[in-house]
Amino acid sequence: MKVLIIIPAYNEAGNIEQVVDNLMEKCPQYDYIVVNDASSDDTREICMRRGYRFLDQPINLGIGGTVQNGYQYALENGYDAAVQIDGDGQHDVCYIEKMVQVIEADEADVVIGSRFIEKEGFQSSGARRLGISLLSKIIMFLTWKRVKDVTSGFRAVNKRFISIYAKDYPQDYPEPEAIVAAVMHRGRVKEVPVIMQERLSGESSINFRKSVYYMVKVILALFICRLSFGIRR
Repeated sequence: MKVLIIIPAYNEAGNIEQVVDNLMEKCPQYDYIVVNDASSDDTREICMRRGYRFLDQPINLGIGGTVQNGYQYALENGYDAAVQIDGDGQHDVCYIEKMVQVIEADEADVVIGSRFIEKEGFQSSGARRLGISLLSKIIMFLTWKRVKDVTSGFRAVNKRFISIYAKDYPQDYPEPEAIVAAVMHRGRVKEVPVIMQERLSGESSINFRKSVYYMVKVILALFICRLSFGIRR
């Protein structure tokens, strides 16, 4: 299969070299693209200096718009599968091949790397795990699909969902909403166990205040997403 690794990056100057170099060393069989979301640090300069393949967004679009640009690139260049990994080094690229194999075997349309199946490695804070559990229950209520790690940004999709996500991908904090959209598009969603690490350097952009906003916004977005598919059908 022709596979593209999408790496969204916003102010990841402290991480991007290790992430891309590690990917090239351990997964040389796959193509990759860094999507720089108008970073205000040296992310762009590092990509240029190191000769990385990257897209440079002139304005900040947020994680949703950045990932969607990656999917658009995958669609335009005829990739059979695409894998999202974060630019902060949390995702172990050694699991990419296992996720791609699930796509290649046609066992799923969307594969989510989940830290909560075997519960090894970095598990996030207690407060965030509580929020993730709540979102998981809401998604189960809306779609009858059980997904444990609904906020995981470590995902692989097949050619059909490259096309779907290239045309319409949730914005702001998109991971839970993208699961609902996948199920509503009659996609087969499967979780596989992975081990994640803490980010290599820097801090998460989601603090306590933003976490409250995140939960309210995402819960509303999940219900609106589900209702919108109900109206269309």
